Amino acid sequence: MKKIKSFFKGVKSEIKMVRWPSGKDMLNYSGVVLCMMVFFGIFFYVLDVIFTFLKGAL
Repeated sequence: MKKIKSFFKGVKSEIKMVRWPSGKDMLNYSGVVLCMMVFFGIFFYVLDVIFTFLKGAL
């Protein structure tokens, strides 16, 4: 039981040391993620169209 208490005390002290991102940072990171998702979605769609065209042309 003593080890369990010690573990949770350690977890609590570690969580206090975490630097949580601000709301502005989170908004910025979310925007970057959304832009990358759109970019890669379009990129792979274009590749799919190209490969489908090439497969049909052969």
